[in-house]
Amino acid sequence: MTKNPENNQFITPEEAAEILSVSETTIKKWLRSGKLKGSKLGGINGVWRTTREACYEMYEKGKNY
Repeated sequence: MTKNPENNQFITPEEAAEILSVSETTIKKWLRSGKLKGSKLGGINGVWRTTREACYEMYEKGKNY
């Protein structure tokens, strides 16, 4: 995979769900558990964000999902 600067931009769990063909709930579960790399922005009641690159890495590694 070639490096693309857009791959490092934050995306929402909804966008990540589309990339990985799973539900948004599953993405949030993976983010909380650390299975998918991401960050919670805005403290305890904040919002989750990940990157396309993290989604592509997970896909390429063949995680069981």
